[in-house]
Amino acid sequence: MTRLIFSVLAALAGLDAPPRAEKETMTPVPTLDLQRYTGTWYEIARLPNPFQRKCARSVVVRYGLREDGRLDVLNECAEADGRVRRASGVARLADPQGPPSRLKVRFAPAILSFIPSVWGDYWVLDLAPDYSYAVVGEPKGRYLWILSRSPRMPEPLYAEILGRAARFYDVSRVVRTVHAEPPGP
Repeated sequence: MTRLIFSVLAALAGLDAPPRAEKETMTPVPTLDLQRYTGTWYEIARLPNPFQRKCARSVVVRYGLREDGRLDVLNECAEADGRVRRASGVARLADPQGPPSRLKVRFAPAILSFIPSVWGDYWVLDLAPDYSYAVVGEPKGRYLWILSRSPRMPEPLYAEILGRAARFYDVSRVVRTVHAEPPGP
């Protein structure tokens, strides 16, 4: 657990990720309904990052809206040996006066929440009108996740989303996420 916390803190501090090449100025989507955003999301693809190094497949994130307006965050993935890895966190608005699509997320223990560096940027950069997919990243271009409400995404849609993400990211580094096949009859 200590190793996981250190990895998350190091990643948020930018110790393990190369900076992105200069591209367009990254901006989050103008609006985000946090209530509609809650629920289960399946990772379709991501930029490799240190805190998901052991995630071999079936990456799922669950968001739940709290009474205080923050989001509970639960990340889960299957390791190569089948063990499930979990990380719990919380997300809050980056700026109460700013767009709700700019969030800060923390996976470190709550006792450390006063330290600014434990809060990582979490920007929703692309979002389907029906909230069926989302692209999440941060302004330095080190992290990128393509999320969907289902574990599979049609290839034409994936290519379109990846094309838009290329404005901000080196998408040649993006890796697809494998999801376990549902049990047969």
